[in-house]
Amino acid sequence: GYQSLALCESSCAYVLIVTAVYWVSEAVPLGAAALVPAFLYPLFGVLRSSEVASEYFKDTTLLLMGVICLAASIEKWNLHKRIALRMVMIAGAKPGMLVLGFMCCTVFLSMWLSNTSTTAMVMPIAEAVLQQLIYTGIADSHDDSDTVETQEDENGNINPFAAIDIPVPKKPKIRRDSLYPTKRDHMICKCLSLSITYAATIGGLITITGTSTNLIFAEQFNNRYPEAKVINFGTWFIFSLPIALIMLVLTWIWLHCLFLGCNFTETCSWSKKRKTKREILSEKRIHEEYQKLGPISYPEVVTGLFFILMTLLWFTREPGFVPGWTSLFEKKGYRTDATVSVLLGFLLFLIPARKPWPSAFSNPLAPMITWKDFLRLMPWEIVILVGGGYALAAGCKVSGLSMWIGRQLEPMSGLPPWAVTLLACLLVSAVTEFASNPATLTVFLPILSALSETLQINPLHTLIPATMCVSFGVMLPVGNPPNAIVFSYGHVQISDMVKAGFGVNLIGVLVVMLAITTWGVPLFQLTEFPAWAVMRNVTGSL
Repeated sequence: GYQSLALCESSCAYVLIVTAVYWVSEAVPLGAAALVPAFLYPLFGVLRSSEVASEYFKDTTLLLMGVICLAASIEKWNLHKRIALRMVMIAGAKPGMLVLGFMCCTVFLSMWLSNTSTTAMVMPIAEAVLQQLIYTGIADSHDDSDTVETQEDENGNINPFAAIDIPVPKKPKIRRDSLYPTKRDHMICKCLSLSITYAATIGGLITITGTSTNLIFAEQFNNRYPEAKVINFGTWFIFSLPIALIMLVLTWIWLHCLFLGCNFTETCSWSKKRKTKREILSEKRIHEEYQKLGPISYPEVVTGLFFILMTLLWFTREPGFVPGWTSLFEKKGYRTDATVSVLLGFLLFLIPARKPWPSAFSNPLAPMITWKDFLRLMPWEIVILVGGGYALAAGCKVSGLSMWIGRQLEPMSGLPPWAVTLLACLLVSAVTEFASNPATLTVFLPILSALSETLQINPLHTLIPATMCVSFGVMLPVGNPPNAIVFSYGHVQISDMVKAGFGVNLIGVLVVMLAITTWGVPLFQLTEFPAWAVMRNVTGSL
């Protein structure tokens, strides 16, 4: 009997290694690599084909499908553009406030839409504003030299002559320099571009559906610990909202100091008197864009209502401190966040996009979204990738590999929980720079779960910070798609991205560590080793 167990463990480890190598090297698309367990497990006799298949489609896939329906409707009816322009109009056109306005708006959109699509939507709006800044700048860089251009150059020396006389031939360093009237304009472009990709990442942390890695965590966690009813939309939101807000402010300060200098009064004053010609022009540009959208339309109102309704239903399902709406039903534990999401997503295919009463009979009514709209945004690759992760986890459990990994990790038992968590965070943030976020997390979650069970730490103590830190792969364009989108606009060199990204990465890890050691403790009862984790340990070893 022992021989066959060892064989099963090693076959499982082999499948795990092959899949991980494909993921990290990206020799085949991520989704394709995630199908490796689907044929290798049945071939090696680790799991039956039908058992593997059932791992590929879970509750969270349905949750994602519902959210994508809503996102398709938001995008189709241009609601995202309205939100973005409105936010920027409130912020004003001083460079510092402009960056902060774009960041707040991106964070808000990224909570609901995927980080990639948020960046893809906000970047063109930002680009329009930047082009406006640059065109007006070429025309009147002499007129307003007194208010804007007496700025420090790279080395921190005040250079009052920068704007009066711009010797272009002297600076052959950057070929693109001719596109920017002054060095400072180039810096504003860099700062704004990078702020959008970081804001999209920060916004993704806030909700369970905000980014694919949060979904992977929630699903793997609920799969491994079915008795633990601690992770839902509400608890995650309460935990991560403060993290995101602190990160937002710190990231803004960091980017501001890095690209625009540390003189905040210059770039952030609210007073209307000290506006330069260019700022007035760029504000005018944003107003024109907003005017183009016209008055708010019927489909936009419907989409907005659905958006609010979905959030409310998610929050009130099982808030924890009061009984939620699930307590109205007799059978417990049947309805999850996915139920709400799919129901509302389905209704969007049903509700007409025009008011039905004036012209119901004269012409047929088109729905809010069509299947094509949905397919355009549905990330099937992520769904299959997540499925591959569950399949691997299931194989590790059945073959006993996870027990073996747990035994190998026992030497770490002397460390305090915060040290284990910090090590996990740093390791994950390093790996995720080079591999995709979902792949990294899928590889690390089972290892960290086994580690937590072995060391008798609440698994959430290591899993949540690792899930957050996986999103901080922000130093290279390959680390995450939003970076790649921003990089393609050409304002930013890789060196800028690495410099700025390193700071954001550090801020992220520190804020997450702060959260898990302070308000995370009462929220998830992190001090005790919970019963739901013990239960699993006992059954696993029998």
